[in-house]
Amino acid sequence: MHCKNSGQLGEDLVAQWLQSTGWIILHRRFSSRWGEIDIIAQHDGGTGKEQGSKREYPTPHSPLPTPHSLLAFVEVKTRSSGSWDAGGRSAITPQKQAKIWRTAGIFLAQYPEKADYSCRFDVAIVYCQRISKNLSGVTANQEALATSSVAEYKFKLQEYILAAFDSLTDNG
Repeated sequence: MHCKNSGQLGEDLVAQWLQSTGWIILHRRFSSRWGEIDIIAQHDGGTGKEQGSKREYPTPHSPLPTPHSLLAFVEVKTRSSGSWDAGGRSAITPQKQAKIWRTAGIFLAQYPEKADYSCRFDVAIVYCQRISKNLSGVTANQEALATSSVAEYKFKLQEYILAAFDSLTDNG
């Protein structure tokens, strides 16, 4: 991928999308000696769980924490088409998951007022593609959750996987 800072631009897109769905961004690129978490977000009052086949996204947050307060530790994978690692999914190895778990523990130790919140580990898949000036034909494409363009590149939040570590562990 030739886009400079593509990882940061992908994280920007995900953070903006989370905020638009009622989340508060607490930290970006929170790091410890164990590793880094791209985004740590908080939502108060919603479950963020799926009901049936339709996703229930959080509603705007309430000012005070509620019994349903939730922290999401979000790993963002920004890739160009044809990436070798299944769009970033394969890069979330058990070792990477363990680093994120440990870093989340450091975060909770530094912010003990958040220790009673429900926590989950999500993964956002962002595709980056160069915008061609000579577009010809029609290409079929899955609808994105959010998009942004920077210079000659387009970023698409293609997939947001809730509680991804469980599903990656179960399927991997």
